[in-house]
Amino acid sequence: MTETQWLDEREAGLWESYRETYRELMRALESRLITNSGLSGADYALLHPLSVAEDGVLRTRDLGRSVGWERSRLSHQVSRMEKRGLVTREDCPSDARGSMVRITPLGRKAIEAAAPDHVTAVRTFFFDHLTPAEVDQLTTLLTRITTHLPTTCTTSDCDE
Repeated sequence: MTETQWLDEREAGLWESYRETYRELMRALESRLITNSGLSGADYALLHPLSVAEDGVLRTRDLGRSVGWERSRLSHQVSRMEKRGLVTREDCPSDARGSMVRITPLGRKAIEAAAPDHVTAVRTFFFDHLTPAEVDQLTTLLTRITTHLPTTCTTSDCDE
């Protein structure tokens, strides 16, 4: 067994700063999204990939992968959105065990109405505080971190 290599003061400060920044940024974006569009962050997270998908439809497992959610969370959110008329579920034509999620005209209207203000919020809360060189540097750093993370997809999470 190896000895734990605790974070030093500098590392702990950076880690806490990252966690606080992420938490507060997501809170601010969620609050503005709900106030200005009536969509939750979860609604937006699912509507966006559907809105850019061919024919506005994705296989359920692919939608889940695109947002990094487990099957249970995705299923509950899709059910809530179905009740509000934002999406519909369909059988998968190529696999009887699979299912598809399709954006409805109401869902498309909602995401198209919400997107301009959401992008403005992302720019205001995030990008406006960075120089172009810092955007490039942060992109490089985050990509490096992401490429070294373990995959968390288990067989049950990856399957329909």
